[in-house]
Amino acid sequence: MNTPQLRPLGTTGLRIAPLVLGGNVFGWTIDEQRSFEVLDAFVDAGFNAIDTADSYSRWVPGHQGGESETIIGNWLRANPGKRERVLIFTKVGSDMGEGRKGLSASWIARAVEDSLQRLRIEAIDLYQAHWPDPNTPIEETLSAFDKLLRQGKVRAIGASNYDVAQLKDALAVAGERELPRYATLQPEYNLYDRQGFEGGLQRLCVRERLGVITYFSLAAGFLTGKYRSKADQAKSPRGAGIEKYLTPRGERILGVLDQVAKRREAAPAEVALAWVLAQEGITAPIASATSQAQLASLVKASRLELSAEDLQQLSDTGP
Repeated sequence: MNTPQLRPLGTTGLRIAPLVLGGNVFGWTIDEQRSFEVLDAFVDAGFNAIDTADSYSRWVPGHQGGESETIIGNWLRANPGKRERVLIFTKVGSDMGEGRKGLSASWIARAVEDSLQRLRIEAIDLYQAHWPDPNTPIEETLSAFDKLLRQGKVRAIGASNYDVAQLKDALAVAGERELPRYATLQPEYNLYDRQGFEGGLQRLCVRERLGVITYFSLAAGFLTGKYRSKADQAKSPRGAGIEKYLTPRGERILGVLDQVAKRREAAPAEVALAWVLAQEGITAPIASATSQAQLASLVKASRLELSAEDLQQLSDTGP
């Protein structure tokens, strides 16, 4: 199997393969043993970036948050040589309960220690603000991240779910106050959900040379073609989030995906990810896998080259 070519992740100094493994499923839809199998297969295929968050998977009854980070940390402990081969991305800011949320300096200082302990690592490669915090001045947040960078506890910082105005403001404050700037953005972006990123936010990322790693790159699984009716929602624990895609436009997108997939002898999910990867400014899509077979398909997607005709036909399904 050919080793994937690494891409610069914005100005972070990090280089990543053109696919980031999403850790949201670890401890949720797959247990620790299956998670280890997926992680091993991912690294063995030559890929190197794993994305998670402190809040994964707090939405599951009985979970407290930190389950995904804990599994990744256990995997790293069980495989000492793997730490040098992977980059660990995690996030802070989501609600962890009991007032533990947001981007205040005090919470970031506490949350990073919790994440480092769960992950069993000395430094987080990319530490991301999970959501904008309207209750905390951006200068306070960036100052807290600055301290972590100076302490060597994180190597780079990024933002997730920021709109164009929020990102512009954060970059401006960083410049004015001589604070570290966000070097990456993690937006929701896929063939169905395009309006939030395309346009001003995409242009800003390109102009400011931010690395962009997209989440929900397969629209919570809808773009795999697995869910084509409400009856299909029961196929997976993730099916509950599919209903919003079951629209005439969603049907049209699946129809075009089917056409292109047939031409390219690929799966619809592979085509959908290849389309994201081909868009201007995108460094890599994030996608999760619950089995080695699913992971093998994701790896194929990172190597699939769509023609100009393919890309145009897919893009013409409309934002």
